[in-house]
Amino acid sequence: MRKRKEILTSTASPAISGHQGGPRRRGTIFLWYSTVFSAAERDSAYVIDGLMHDDVVKSTVHSTDTHGYSEAIFGVTHLLGISYAPRIKSLKRQTLYGFKSMTQEGRKSWAVATTKYIDEDIVCAHWDEILRLVATIKLKRTTASDIFRRLNSYSKQNSLYTALKAFGRIIKTLFILRYVDEVDLRMAIESQLNKIELANRFTRAVAVGSPRDFIFALQEDQQLAESCNRLIKNAIICWNYLYLEMRLRSVDAAAYSEMMIAIKAHSPQSWAHINMLGEYDFSDEKLSDSFGILPLKMSA
Repeated sequence: MRKRKEILTSTASPAISGHQGGPRRRGTIFLWYSTVFSAAERDSAYVIDGLMHDDVVKSTVHSTDTHGYSEAIFGVTHLLGISYAPRIKSLKRQTLYGFKSMTQEGRKSWAVATTKYIDEDIVCAHWDEILRLVATIKLKRTTASDIFRRLNSYSKQNSLYTALKAFGRIIKTLFILRYVDEVDLRMAIESQLNKIELANRFTRAVAVGSPRDFIFALQEDQQLAESCNRLIKNAIICWNYLYLEMRLRSVDAAAYSEMMIAIKAHSPQSWAHINMLGEYDFSDEKLSDSFGILPLKMSA
């Protein structure tokens, strides 16, 4: 059984954290990566595959749900220059890690106490290997999902994987403290995940038949079907932007302000006005484009 992983991005969005990018702006939303993989695998490594896939869009912050993160992924994304900002279920049950070098006297003043220690020795012992692994992913010599599939197959005995987890616990602890302390961060994560859930509903609307089941046996065919679905969704999003731009150009200042308020409160991932079953009309009138894009030349 296989499942999908899809990446949604906003091309003009700065970092989620307010101090990393100033006021948040609204950017152009589009769906730029999707893949199909076994339902027995975690989503986390495939998140990195998606983030490394595009050479044009450089993500600085990525949000996902509980199934899309692990401690090792926290460490790798940090070294890749990406702030990982997942929504973690049962946050109160999460373990916070500290360093053994911190004095007992200093801990008395902490508002939040750590319960376990970071294994600094194993991180230092494998630091060069960790950097080589990250460089391999950054240079696209292989995918993160392939690397983690091998590491996970014998993770309890693999000291490199243990070192990655130990380093990731540092980053994860810092993130949890920020998550608890910063309301804006929590709101930004929820907003991004709401867009992802909307994208999932969009997928089901575009798909023919039962969108939760793949009708193809081979993974290559499943991946092709998923890519076609993503292409259709981006075409609809593009049309929505073009239509909204046309409408904004044709209204007066008062109506423009009202429309902008409505646009900001909604998403270009809208499909209620789209006939998904299709009506095929290749007449000259229908082939003409109101935006000045010439129709394709017909062969004689």
